[in-house]
Amino acid sequence: MRLIKLLVVLILAGLIGLVGYAYLGDMEPQRQEVRSPVGDGAAGD
Repeated sequence: MRLIKLLVVLILAGLIGLVGYAYLGDMEPQRQEVRSPVGDGAAGD
């Protein structure tokens, strides 16, 4: 009986953690444009 209760508690904790990650773990990184000059491949660049 204790094993079943432990299993139920672990399943509930996993579900709560999964829901928490779904709401809080969806943080997108800050996006910024990066420009860098591209040479034409000549030896003098």
